[in-house]
Amino acid sequence: METIQQHEGHVQICFDCAAACEHCATACLQEDHVQMMRDCIRLCRDCADICKMCASLTARDSEFMKQFMVLCAEVCDACANECSKHDHDHCRACAEACRHCADDCRRMSASA
Repeated sequence: METIQQHEGHVQICFDCAAACEHCATACLQEDHVQMMRDCIRLCRDCADICKMCASLTARDSEFMKQFMVLCAEVCDACANECSKHDHDHCRACAEACRHCADDCRRMSASA
């Protein structure tokens, strides 16, 4: 059984990832060739929303949090893969946050 501290750590990782995704999407909208960033922006927005929901479900110890962690890891992986295609600092930071969150979601879902 997970401890409250482990849940709190996971919640924070999810929120940190959501913040990185929101920052990346906003920064991508400022790029000169914004059309080339379309997939990055879309995935960042999806990932941010899913990470926030995963954090909320984890914080309330929802009976659905394990399934949502699996989905969150999948979306974080997709976002990290897309952001890794771009050389912008915000994309690299987002990809790193997404990988960290995906790894933590997999770890937490395996023990939930």
